[in-house]
Amino acid sequence: MEGKSFKNTAVIRVSLNNNPVGRLAFGTDRRCLFEYDSAWLDHGFSISPFYLPLQPGLFTARHDPFNGLFGVFSDSLPDGWGTLLIDRWLQKKGILPAVLTPLDRLALVGLNGMSALVYEPDLGPGKQPDNTDLGFLAGEASKILHDEYCNNLELLIQKGESSGGARPKVLVHLDGEDWLVKFPASTDPAGIGELEYRYSLVARKCGIIIPPTRLFEGKYFGVKRFDRKDGRKIHVHSASGLLYASFRYPSLDYTELMKAAMALTCDINEVSQVFRQMIFNVLAGNRDDHAKNFSFLFGDGRWQLSPAYDLVKSAGFNGFHSTTIAGSGDPARQDIFKVAEQTGFPLKTAALIFEEVHEGCREIRLKGW
Repeated sequence: MEGKSFKNTAVIRVSLNNNPVGRLAFGTDRRCLFEYDSAWLDHGFSISPFYLPLQPGLFTARHDPFNGLFGVFSDSLPDGWGTLLIDRWLQKKGILPAVLTPLDRLALVGLNGMSALVYEPDLGPGKQPDNTDLGFLAGEASKILHDEYCNNLELLIQKGESSGGARPKVLVHLDGEDWLVKFPASTDPAGIGELEYRYSLVARKCGIIIPPTRLFEGKYFGVKRFDRKDGRKIHVHSASGLLYASFRYPSLDYTELMKAAMALTCDINEVSQVFRQMIFNVLAGNRDDHAKNFSFLFGDGRWQLSPAYDLVKSAGFNGFHSTTIAGSGDPARQDIFKVAEQTGFPLKTAALIFEEVHEGCREIRLKGW
């Protein structure tokens, strides 16, 4: 991939746990094309039920909101932090990031992505000597944030290129388990790690299903990865990619999210978890609840809501909820119950969940609630 020798990727082979899923190509109108592998059609499952049903034939992606890429594959691409890392690496090699297509970006993720999908050819930096020293990794991440020279760029890419969000983070194997550990961004308040850990404990008290969490070294918030189980990779699909809802601006309502959860899982208990998390986000002031902060996972032959994540007080889009509550970005109590009415969710159950969350998050809930 050095300098002028760079060539755009023509075809991407997609696999999941060593099983070929299909092939991706870039069409002449800058929209991606996808076709399932014949063996996957016989023994696999739809990796994106609403837009890529398990059937033969060629699928064509939309132009928006993922720059001509299918939502399920857009999920594999990094957000702010990961994109910053990979663009620095490209520039280091004399490659202009602007010349890359979405397929090139997937090839840079290669075999090193979150969730279960992997992409070949793998054009990333390659495997680096491992390092799980969190203090060291945090220091190297800080160099990147402050535009300083970093001699371990490739290591940071291996540790965190494919993870979502704007905050620096690394994927590490500690004490026999796989963790995602976050470091402070330059705009974060002091003690952000301790704050997010505290919110995770309160969320669990409110009945929200979340992964195990830890506060490493008294300051780095860590969450156990739920896309790994018993040495296997778990397929995870964000609500953003599933519903073609952009996570960069408000594009989703909890009413739509609950309806999608019912259509996908056919389980009222999964829908109930969405409703519970909505109430927590409102009462606790987590307004950065964009479409990529909700996901579904496929396991044991069925879809279910993933454990909740990114639960901490935050400003959101212009100070409003990124996912609206019955159309409101600054909701009142009646808006919460309007969501229940609009989705056919039992109002008695809704009232019970509200009281449970209201009591559970007493120590952190916003004034006026």
